[in-house]
Amino acid sequence: MTCPYPAASVALGAVFAASIDMSSERQYGWMWVEACEVLDRAERLQRQFLRYLGPGADTAVWEPPVDVQENADGLILLFALPGVAAEAINLRLEPTELIVSAMRPLKLGSADAVIRRLEIPHGRFLRRIPLTGVLLELAASRYENGCLEVRLTRKAGQEKEG
Repeated sequence: MTCPYPAASVALGAVFAASIDMSSERQYGWMWVEACEVLDRAERLQRQFLRYLGPGADTAVWEPPVDVQENADGLILLFALPGVAAEAINLRLEPTELIVSAMRPLKLGSADAVIRRLEIPHGRFLRRIPLTGVLLELAASRYENGCLEVRLTRKAGQEKEG
């Protein structure tokens, strides 16, 4: 029988470890995977909610999801930005981070529309991607079908670390 509560499963597993005949290494490996999955879910949820950065207008922001890939030339980043106009996107490359920001306006079907559910984030967004290791430069960017693709390449004379 499987316990629907992971914490209880872990406690029961510890108590009955001898009768289950499971090595402690395998048991702790399972717990580590479970903990990593919980942290990953928490991080995704945190990005879905507005964050207050301080006093002033336009300070509540949302963070768009991003996929980051590395190849021999550098990094390819793909940001999901549905409903954001291409000309509204600001892209800034600093030595230690890439900053992407813009405004996604709230669009109502009509002036007398009543919002019953609001799940798609709107308003100003800001996403900072930390960059460590070698210096990178902006090689290309393109916006297509609600996705911003940014290609960063290593500056001349820089080698890939590790």
